[in-house]
Amino acid sequence: MQPAAPYLDSLNPEQRRAVEHGTAGPGPFAPLLVIAGAGSGKTNTLAHRVAHLIVNGADPRRILLMTFSRRAASEMTRRVERIARKVMGDNAGVLTDALTWSGTFHGIGARLLRDYSDQIGLDPQFTIHDREDSADLMNLIRHEKGFSKTESRFPTKGTCLSIYSRCVNAETAIEQVLGASYPWCSGWATELKELFAAYVEAKQKQNVLDYDDLLLYWAQTMSDPALADDIGGRFDHVLVDEYQDTNRLQSSILLALKPGGHGLTVVGDDAQSIYSFRAATVRNILDFPTQFSPPASVITLDRNYRSTQTILAAANGVIDLAKERFTKNLWTERASGSRPQLVTVRDEADQARFIVERILENRESGTLLKEQAVLFRTSSHSGPLEVELTRRNIPFVKFGGLKFLDAAHIKDMLALLRFIENPRDRVAGFRLLHLLPGVGPASAQRVLDHMAEAADPIAALSSILAPPRAGDDWKAFIQAVGELRYSEWPSDLERARLWYEPHLDRIHEDAETRRADLIQLEQIASGYSSREKFLTELTLDPPDATSDQAGVPLLDEDYLILSTIHSAKGQEWKSVFVLNVVDGCIPSDLGAGTSAEIEEERRLLYVSMTRAKDDLHLVVPQRFFTHGQHAQGDRHVYASRTRFIPDRLLGLFEKTTWPLAIAGTAAAARATGQGARIDVGARMRGMWR
Repeated sequence: MQPAAPYLDSLNPEQRRAVEHGTAGPGPFAPLLVIAGAGSGKTNTLAHRVAHLIVNGADPRRILLMTFSRRAASEMTRRVERIARKVMGDNAGVLTDALTWSGTFHGIGARLLRDYSDQIGLDPQFTIHDREDSADLMNLIRHEKGFSKTESRFPTKGTCLSIYSRCVNAETAIEQVLGASYPWCSGWATELKELFAAYVEAKQKQNVLDYDDLLLYWAQTMSDPALADDIGGRFDHVLVDEYQDTNRLQSSILLALKPGGHGLTVVGDDAQSIYSFRAATVRNILDFPTQFSPPASVITLDRNYRSTQTILAAANGVIDLAKERFTKNLWTERASGSRPQLVTVRDEADQARFIVERILENRESGTLLKEQAVLFRTSSHSGPLEVELTRRNIPFVKFGGLKFLDAAHIKDMLALLRFIENPRDRVAGFRLLHLLPGVGPASAQRVLDHMAEAADPIAALSSILAPPRAGDDWKAFIQAVGELRYSEWPSDLERARLWYEPHLDRIHEDAETRRADLIQLEQIASGYSSREKFLTELTLDPPDATSDQAGVPLLDEDYLILSTIHSAKGQEWKSVFVLNVVDGCIPSDLGAGTSAEIEEERRLLYVSMTRAKDDLHLVVPQRFFTHGQHAQGDRHVYASRTRFIPDRLLGLFEKTTWPLAIAGTAAAARATGQGARIDVGARMRGMWR
C-alpha cells in the first residue's frame, strides 16, 4: 500500500489513477495512455504525475517531458515545483531545477543532436533555418536547377518545401504524397526528387538544419541500436503531451526511445486531432495501446471543469457521430438552464452585426472583451466582421496570422546573428548582403562563393575587394561582423542593432515602430545564456503575434479575440461565437475529399465548441453574396447548415434567428425560384481576390 498523499486530494478518481499509475512497487511500469477530454485538467494531471514521480524517488535528470511549446514546458515545470513543494518543502526547488529535459520535440532533438554530433558526423555549430529561410534556400536550388524557367508551371518554393516536409514527417514516398495532397504536382515527381536531393546537399554544405531535420536526424540516430540504447537509457520516464498532434516521425522516435513501453506516458485526445496539414496523424493515438505487449493501460479523463453541461451535451452529440474514436462523454457539475444557440442570420453582414451587438451586450453585463472570442475555420472568413469591428471602434486581436519573427526587420537582425554563428549559412549571408546599397544578387553570390572556399570564412570576408557601389556601407558591415565575432552575449544584439538602424531608416517608412520591435528583441535576448541558445530556441518556438489587420491595441486595456480554430486549441473563453457554421466552410470544401478529412473537419467543430465556458453561439448565414462569378452577374446564393449538426441533434441547441424578421426569408426565396445553390467555400476563398 502506498502512503497517504494529501497533495493528490484535489484530483478526481480518474486523474489520481493516471498520476499514481505504476509508481507503487519495484520494477518498470507498463506504458500508459491518458485520454484527456477537453477541459478535463490534462495539464494539472500531467504535472501531478511528474511531481509524484519525483516525490517517490525518481531522478528528475532522468525524466524526459515533451510538450508542443517551450512555454508549455516552462509552465509545466513551475506547476511540478509547486506541487512537490507541498511535500518536500524547499528541497523541491532543487529537484525541479534538475528537470532539465523538458521541452518540445524539436528543442529536445536539437540538444541531443549537438550532444551526439561527433558520433553522427554532424558539426555541433549548426544553425537552424525557420520555414521562410528554408523556403528561400529551396528557391535558390530551384533557380540553380533551372526549374524556375520550365515551360509549364513548376511548384513554388513554398509548395516544394511543403511537399518535402510532408514526405519527411509522414514517412511517406513522394509519389503517395503528391497523389494524396498535391495531385497537380504529380507530373514533377522526378524533378522534385532531384530538387530535394540538392536541397539536402546544400544544407549539409552550409551546416544548417531545418525544422524537419531536427526530427529526421534524431530518428536516423535512433535507427542505430547502440545509440538508441544509449539515448533511451538516459531516461527512466518519458512523458509526452498532446500526443494526438504527433506525426509518424515523432511516433517512431518515441517507440525507439522506449520500445517496450516501460516508463512511457502519453496524454492526448483523439477528438482534438486537427493538424493533419502538418502531417500529424490521429492514428498515433488511436493505435498506441496495441503497439505494446501487453497493451498499454488506458485511463480516460471525462470530467470537464470548463463548460456548462448544456454546451458539453451539444459537443458530445457532434463527436458521437465520429466513425472511430475512444469512447468518452464529457460531463460536469456546472449546470446551466440555457442551451448553446444555433443562430440563423440573413448573410455575412448580418452575421457581423449580430456578433458585435452580442459582444457589446456581454460587455455591458460585465464580461470583458478579452473574455470573448470569435472563431472561424479560415482566416479570410473574419473579413466582414473585422470591417464592422473597426467601424464600431471595437479593438481586437487576430490570431492565426503573422508571427513576430516573420517581420522583415526582425529577420534581418536574426540573419546577422546567424551569419556570425555560422558564416557558411548562405541564406543568412544573402539576406544581409542584399541590405547593402549597391550589392545585387551577382555580387552577393561572388562574396559567398569566396567565403565558402575559405577555411576561415569571416577572415576571407574581410579580404574581399568591396563591391564597386557599396562604398562606406561595406566598411561598416565588415567592421560590425568583425566586432560581433568576438563580442559578449547579450550585448551582441545592441551592436547588431546599431549597425542595422541606418538600413532600417532607409528601407522602411515606419522605422520608429520597427525600432521598438528591435528593442523588444533585445529584451527577449537577455533571457538566454548564449547566442546559440537564443537562435535555437527562438527559431523553434517563436512568440505569437497578431495578424496585419490588428496589432495588440496599445491604448486599450481590453480587446476582443479573433482566432482561427486551429490557433484557438488549448484556449478558453466565457463566451464563444463560431462563424459560418455551414457546409463549404465547416467542413471546408477543401477538407471534404476523403473520409479522414471529413472526420478531421468534424473534430474542428468539436474543438471550437469546447472552447466555450458559459455561452456558445454557432452562427449560420443563410446566403452569401457572389460578385461577378457567374454569367448572371452578381447574386446571392444559399448555404446549408453544417452536416455535422443533423436534424436529430437540433434538440441540443436553442434555434434562433437574427433579426427576427428574417425568419422564413430563405424558404420564401426558394419557393419563388430566386437564388441558387453554390459551393460556398469556393466563394469564401475568392472573397479577397
